Amino acid sequence: MIKLLRSLGITSDVTYLAAVASIGASIAAWAASRSMEDAPREKADRWGIYVGLWAPTFMALGNALKIDENG
Repeated sequence: MIKLLRSLGITSDVTYLAAVASIGASIAAWAASRSMEDAPREKADRWGIYVGLWAPTFMALGNALKIDENG
């Protein structure tokens, strides 16, 4: 997987940036779901959590890529 990402030109900096962006997207998804939908608060919370779970994955990929870069 890491070799595939490297062959696509994806660096650890890109994945770290994606992690930070997913945190922002999590907040935006929560706020948008909360204000645009006529749904209970729990649904908005679930959207925010769902998107927020991407950040650790991007960070883990970034760490693996960083190890490979320094390898």
